[in-house]
Amino acid sequence: MIGPRLRERDRDAVELMDAPDCDPAALARTYARFRLVNAVVAGWGVTYRRHVRPLLPRERPATVLDVGCGGGDLARALARWARRDGLALEVTGVDPDPRAHAWAVSRPPVDGVRFERALSADLVAQGRRFDVVVSNHLLHHLDDGQLRALLDDSRALARRRALHSDIARSRWAYLLFSAGALPLAPGSLIRADGLTSIRRSWRPAELRAHVPPGWRVERPWPGRNLLVHDPPAHDPPVHDLRDGARADSRDDGAAP
Repeated sequence: MIGPRLRERDRDAVELMDAPDCDPAALARTYARFRLVNAVVAGWGVTYRRHVRPLLPRERPATVLDVGCGGGDLARALARWARRDGLALEVTGVDPDPRAHAWAVSRPPVDGVRFERALSADLVAQGRRFDVVVSNHLLHHLDDGQLRALLDDSRALARRRALHSDIARSRWAYLLFSAGALPLAPGSLIRADGLTSIRRSWRPAELRAHVPPGWRVERPWPGRNLLVHDPPAHDPPVHDLRDGARADSRDDGAAP
């Protein structure tokens, strides 16, 4: 059975990296290892092929916004994948944390990627729009009001789709990450903060109950939530003909 700390979302748990007095060296090692962690657990390569690539325009450079981009590994990966596919893509990563922004801009530059220290609300106020808006592992950091504000901002910013990928809380996610993250734990915050993230994350049914109409919660695989919004003018495609990937949207509401 699921233990008491996983039966309900732990809204009061705080990740070490969010503390203002967080150890700078440990934080730097954590940012450096995010790329590997995300490659293993987040599955953005599949999400890009199924949910992003089919919507990118070919007649002009496409634009993607990565909200809460952290160290910027997803923004850089999206640009590389698009370039591999022969697409012109401009990716903007935004994060209000000065430490995350400093890390992101310190990395070797990738063509088509830029970083700004900003909130999504700042971009809405500036009247900016993007073809696709994404975030990775952001939702579990937010309280109910912040979640609603992010989704409102996403709808205002996205022309074609908004995608927010995050952990789905489960006993197995907790146990597997607890063991699998051990090689990355020394000198970093990866394991401790990853387990806190799982405790703070939503189950699919819980997330569905917190989002406004027009958003759907998909389960691309166990242990993951994918929150999706398509503006009315852009119905979701069934598949991407270039690789035949099926837009699988398990939406049964059961915990993994």
